[in-house]
Amino acid sequence: MSGATLIGVDGRRRCAWCTVSAQYSAYHDTEWGFPVAEDRRLFEKLSLEGFQAGLSWRTILAKRDRFRTVFHHFEIDRVARFGVREVERLLQDPGIVRHRGKIEAVIHNARCAQELIGREGSLAAFIWRYRPDHARRAPSTAATSPQSMALSKDLKRLGWRFAGPTTMYAFMQAMGLVNDHAATCVIRAEAEQAWERFEAPAPSRPSRRGA
Repeated sequence: MSGATLIGVDGRRRCAWCTVSAQYSAYHDTEWGFPVAEDRRLFEKLSLEGFQAGLSWRTILAKRDRFRTVFHHFEIDRVARFGVREVERLLQDPGIVRHRGKIEAVIHNARCAQELIGREGSLAAFIWRYRPDHARRAPSTAATSPQSMALSKDLKRLGWRFAGPTTMYAFMQAMGLVNDHAATCVIRAEAEQAWERFEAPAPSRPSRRGA
């Protein structure tokens, strides 16, 4: 995302990319760049970033409510139980991106997430290992980072799909592992303050699934 800013109708200066619609501005002001530690939300964003491949985030955001409905709010265990019947049903739903490979990837990744949580205790504990030490640095206009490349490499090693380094950097921006709000964006300081109060999740005792 570019470091440019524009003044919105409310007189506040924001990252220029978010000013194209009220929905985009609301997402920018309340979600993008704010740290997240909830497994369900992290899995949701990883899934939606996969659906975004070749499209714009604005397109996915407009369909997000429907995605949440049909994927049961991205509850990992429920999505992992999806089978052929659910895939065929989703392919008929005009409210989402009807791409077989992307739909199947979400289901596959849910199963990978279950395995990862079984080892690490939570998806969040794994993801937050990849935040850079200088996460509060000046905003970047790069499409990747050493950390996003490392996260991509490790997720792919664990079998995840649609987990390229560019996709992972967009995920890290959105989930607050880095603060890439433009330097003059009114929300940058708010995101930074949220990060300063945030306690990154530590590895917990792995769950005993099926016990």
